[in-house]
Amino acid sequence: MIVRNQTQNIDYGKPSFGDRWLFFRQSGEWNWYKRLVFPFLAQMDAEQTHEWMLSALTLAQRTWPGQAVLRAVAGDVAAEPVELFGLTFPNVLGIAAGFDKDVRIAAGLGMLGFGHVEVGTLLPRPQAGNARPRVFRLPEDGAVINRMGFPNVGVDTAVSRLQSLKKSNLIVGASLGKQKETPLEDAADDYRAVMRAVYPYADYLAVNISSPNTPGLRQLQGRDYLSQLLADLQLENRMLAQEQGMKQRPLLVKIAPDLTWAELDEMLTAVSDHQIDGIIATNTTLARKGLSHPNQQEQGGLSGRPLRQRSNEIIRYIYRQTEGRLPIIGVGGVQTAADVRQKLEAGASLVQIFTGLIYEGPGLAGRILREI
Repeated sequence: MIVRNQTQNIDYGKPSFGDRWLFFRQSGEWNWYKRLVFPFLAQMDAEQTHEWMLSALTLAQRTWPGQAVLRAVAGDVAAEPVELFGLTFPNVLGIAAGFDKDVRIAAGLGMLGFGHVEVGTLLPRPQAGNARPRVFRLPEDGAVINRMGFPNVGVDTAVSRLQSLKKSNLIVGASLGKQKETPLEDAADDYRAVMRAVYPYADYLAVNISSPNTPGLRQLQGRDYLSQLLADLQLENRMLAQEQGMKQRPLLVKIAPDLTWAELDEMLTAVSDHQIDGIIATNTTLARKGLSHPNQQEQGGLSGRPLRQRSNEIIRYIYRQTEGRLPIIGVGGVQTAADVRQKLEAGASLVQIFTGLIYEGPGLAGRILREI
């Protein structure tokens, strides 16, 4: 952190705003959120709280006072850019898909210090998702269980927002999904439809075949569907690039943490055969080992701290099996700079956050980037 003129013109009788700000920043790096704000939010419905956060960020990113507040929350961030997939990421840290499902707050997240935002998962048509309640906090475990089921405004509305997004050097990826009612044998049609719509506006594309909350979706990771799906999507990728006169978009696959090593080997073979650009490891888990909060009984995908070790194991395994040739974006259980370092040391090139932002607050990206 850069501190300017700390010792000049100090009024010892009544500290200036700058002095209070400096003391505040040096005495806890945003502990106010955990101590004062989160205990209040924790009394409310988790999904409703997220909606309020989205509304607040949407408002803040539209006005210069709001933008100033967001940048002040991020603080001084001096981070090394990362060259990956032919793209320049401003820093190593991003937001995982699911946080900004409908492209509402990508610009604001960039102002909070994140170098990339993966929007979506996007679908061809609007979808309500599963019945509420469908998001459950497990504070003692640093975790969240969700069974959202891809609630979505549809890709047409999302594209209108992508078109107007002023992203500066922010990298924006798009997570591609399929409608709940679409049969698995027709899933490629949905993925292609979303790909075509977002192609001119997304810097990279992520194929979500690993959410546990759409019935049957994870079967697309298996040998019966995966190879043909990836072949279809890479063909579409080449055709769109040629038609629109642009470079092929990097195509990534987001995988589940619940794969066996044999299943993961099969997936890596398909990824290599079809020249997929990278892996996002991992999505949420169905495992419930070691949890203490009563909400562990809820159905859905578990994210947060309990996923950290398994995510790191999978990153390490992929890195070893591919001899470091396949880029990896690491996701799962990131709440501190040490968590980021672990994923980078395991073999990830970039790291994404989701649940950590819920528990640690909006200053998390800036704090992590200063510490690493």
